[in-house]
Amino acid sequence: MLRIAQTLEAQLRSAMERAFPQAAESALAAGRPLDPQLAPASKPEFGDFQANGALPLAKPLALAPRAIAQAIVLQLALDPAFLELCLEPVIAGPGFINLTLRPELLAAEVAQRLGDPRLGVPSVAEAPGAAAPSAPVIVDFSSPNIAKEMHVGHLRSTIIGDALARVLEFRGHAVLRLNHVGDWGTQFGMLITHLKQVAPQALETADAVDLGDLVAFYRQAKARFDEDEPFQTTSREEVVKLQGGDPLSRQAWQLLCEQSRREFQKIYDQLDIRLDERGESFYNPHLPAVVSDLDAAGLLVVDDGARCVFLEGVSGKDGKPLPVIVQKSDGGFNYATTDLAAIRYRFGATPLGDGAGRVIYVTDAGQANHFAGVFQVAQRAGWIPAGSTVEHVPFGLVQGEDGKKLKTRSGDTVRLKDLLDGAVERCEADLRRRLEEEGRQEEEAFIQHAATTVGLAAVKYADLSTNRITNYQFSFERMLALSGNTAPYLLYAVVRIAGIARKGGDLGGDEGGEAVSDLSFSEPQEWALVRHLLQFDAVIAEVEEELLPNRLCTYLFELSQVFNRFYDQVPVLKADPQARPSRLALCRLTADTLKLGLGLLGIPTLERM
Repeated sequence: MLRIAQTLEAQLRSAMERAFPQAAESALAAGRPLDPQLAPASKPEFGDFQANGALPLAKPLALAPRAIAQAIVLQLALDPAFLELCLEPVIAGPGFINLTLRPELLAAEVAQRLGDPRLGVPSVAEAPGAAAPSAPVIVDFSSPNIAKEMHVGHLRSTIIGDALARVLEFRGHAVLRLNHVGDWGTQFGMLITHLKQVAPQALETADAVDLGDLVAFYRQAKARFDEDEPFQTTSREEVVKLQGGDPLSRQAWQLLCEQSRREFQKIYDQLDIRLDERGESFYNPHLPAVVSDLDAAGLLVVDDGARCVFLEGVSGKDGKPLPVIVQKSDGGFNYATTDLAAIRYRFGATPLGDGAGRVIYVTDAGQANHFAGVFQVAQRAGWIPAGSTVEHVPFGLVQGEDGKKLKTRSGDTVRLKDLLDGAVERCEADLRRRLEEEGRQEEEAFIQHAATTVGLAAVKYADLSTNRITNYQFSFERMLALSGNTAPYLLYAVVRIAGIARKGGDLGGDEGGEAVSDLSFSEPQEWALVRHLLQFDAVIAEVEEELLPNRLCTYLFELSQVFNRFYDQVPVLKADPQARPSRLALCRLTADTLKLGLGLLGIPTLERM
């Protein structure tokens, strides 16, 4: 009901301006037009919307809020367009204005959505006075490190980033999904030096060792680097060779990157994730310009031989401003330099940059201070154009059921591949047990497809349904449950509606039945479902703005609950001939909404489970 809410807000503001023209002039002069404070009603019995704008006017107008509300309602009664939308407003409490939409309007909105593949969600180009967005939105997510396996720590960034990208794309934004992989730095000199001694074939032949062995070699190299000074020296010399373009070093580096890249892609394919890789190495040519730009802007300060930018308003324990080191005392660069180069490039005008209007970084909350510093430096350097935004989307840890960081029994970090495979295996075991209990026979292809779909959906949904800012406890038992706020529960709701069609219910709209424009509803359960279905567009807009996928999860879970109450309490297939088409239409729109909503979370649905 986003469009209706926007129309009502304009009508209420106009009524307030007509009722209190002097207050409207004062507000406009202050650059703040009168605000109706329109919001969804807090309870169904209060109607559809509640306008609280009378209360803040009480003091400047020296009037009781109820008197102000009455004056606004009198003006609304003179607006024919408002009367077409709402029943008579009700003033409640100290001065709240409760608004109930006309039943025929709600029925017409349902009918419109039945023929709309977007289900009433406008694209950004359809907003009043808007043009098609030309500046892309960049979502930076996943970002594993080369020569390391993806682990449970990459789960949240990958899943949250993908969901946000899907919502932004659906809203009509041009989205660049960037994978800022760790493909450069001292670790490569260290690894190449070690491999030259213990497995030289890995530097000459593709896939001579598998990635698991490569990870073990990396750990050995790290241990040697920390304890063996000659090894440190050789590793640093190898880095210099790599940075200088030595053919053998570059070949070895490219082989390592390509091998890791193929392993990462297996995970991305399994999760249906699309990403464009643009690793740290991409920005190497841009690092010197970062330093020269900051120097020209008068921001660089030499401190202990290092070139830094001291942050404003951020101090250490000693009370002194904290620095962002841009160039180390030995002339080398670091993560902050690379991140600054990335921001500079991403907001830079095309064709020398991406020309982005919004850049979103999806990383763990532990990097919040790092990004706050980098963003401040970029802002002060003038690299973020007016009207553009850069945002850090932080998330908490994945914990075990003991509330501690999720680890294997041996204390190692859980490999992401093992975690995903484990979910599918458990789901398959549950499905086979259920089929046996029900005496059902299914083909092996069905079992594998259902288990894979539900298992991966359970992992994704368990993550996305939690407020990303908090930690969450990973539990196969909870996420695979058929009850509660879980993917299986939502998927089963879709399956249940598909079953209505199999039992003879025509969910195809007006084929062979009454036209969708003639919908009518009478039962409270029908109206509750209608109103919930019509909130979908506002929820999507909210996720787009606040970047919180759990808002969509909560909406879909509540929609499933409202639908189940409707279906359990109101006849559908056995309904009277006059009521049956309208109730089947509600079933269809519920299924369409669940499918689209889950799809925006990266979760496909099933016709049977």
